Amino acid sequence: MPVMPSLVAPAISVGALAMSDQPVLPVEGDALLRPWTLDDAPAVMEAFQDPAIQRWHVCTADSVEEARDWIAAWQCGWREETGGHWAVVDAGGDTLLGRMSLKSFDLADGTADVAYWMVPSARGNGVCPRAVRTLARWALGPGGFHRLELEHSTANRASCRVAVKAGFEEEGVRRGAALHADGWHDMHVHARVRQG
Repeated sequence: MPVMPSLVAPAISVGALAMSDQPVLPVEGDALLRPWTLDDAPAVMEAFQDPAIQRWHVCTADSVEEARDWIAAWQCGWREETGGHWAVVDAGGDTLLGRMSLKSFDLADGTADVAYWMVPSARGNGVCPRAVRTLARWALGPGGFHRLELEHSTANRASCRVAVKAGFEEEGVRRGAALHADGWHDMHVHARVRQG
């Protein structure tokens, strides 16, 4: 299909992200967002044994090899400029605390979707909203994005609290927008937009 000429330049030039290394981002409170490594596969498999992660992310890892394949795909996302995926780790010991992702890059419009999960032991102490804020500051600043969207099931109140604490404004509800194991869920939409 022929490409139609555009009257505006893309928000993020093709190649701008892929030509740079995926950043390592310090999170206030002794945590770190770093690119995934294949060595993280056992911890990812263990995380996906958690019923809450399975419920809200609608999948499970059945083997370390399967988790390794996921990580390889996450790594490719940066090079292909389709997504960016970070492990949230304890800065002192590199223990896996969770995952932060920017998915569905649209370089022309400068948009991406935010997704996250935390292992059970890392919940409830503010690491997740701090990590989301850190990722959003980078994405809406040096990353060059204009708008970040975040959506969660309306039944997932914990995810909603994270979104609000991370400064994502509530925008509305997409009815029957995502299929979970227990049926269709309405999805609550939040967003942050680059200022200035």
